[in-house]
Amino acid sequence: MKSRGKSILVVDDNKDIRNRIKQELENAGFQVMEAANCKDAKEIFLTYDPCFVISEAELDDLNGFELCSWIRTKQKSAIPIVFVSQLTSDEDKINGLKIGADDYVTKPFNSRELLVRVETVLRRTAHRCNKITFREITLKPLKGEVKYQGIAISLTLHEFKLLYFLMRHPNQTLSRQQILDELYPNDHKMVSERTVDVHILKLREKFKNHLEEELIETVRGIGYRFIAF
Repeated sequence: MKSRGKSILVVDDNKDIRNRIKQELENAGFQVMEAANCKDAKEIFLTYDPCFVISEAELDDLNGFELCSWIRTKQKSAIPIVFVSQLTSDEDKINGLKIGADDYVTKPFNSRELLVRVETVLRRTAHRCNKITFREITLKPLKGEVKYQGIAISLTLHEFKLLYFLMRHPNQTLSRQQILDELYPNDHKMVSERTVDVHILKLREKFKNHLEEELIETVRGIGYRFIAF
């Protein structure tokens, strides 16, 4: 299951529950965002466009059913949604599934079982979310979009392809030759490795005002590594 780079929004008014779910998901390689109520959840959803939502059905402001309905009808989004709820009646479960949830888990729950359920849902819904997220950078390959904290970052075609290649191999060292083969599949023998260095330099420039820590690490004598976490 390729969980790396998949972003999940966890919505629950109980901080301990959020932390418990967050820890389990992050240990599995997911990028996790949190919200304590529907209002915050909607703001995060509109800003970061997560790949998955896990929500309590009973929240302080609005209930999770309304959040699910808002995602499905107002945002026209088909991303996977799983309820993890204190509402345990059969009617609640049926209502949750009817309005568009992909699964319904009742509390108390087993964290490992929840992770398996999330991965199972993702396997059958992988086509609904084609994007990668690391360190609040979200890249959508089909749309050619890159955003940091919801703000669009303008990249050239080769800068975009380079970032996409690096983000598909988080924390892995890629040689200059591997990068050339990816960026210039038909002309890699005619393009020097120095071209890679120039693209990396320009890509770093695009993010230097957004990130305090290094985004792309130089591996001396070999190539580069995308620092995902």
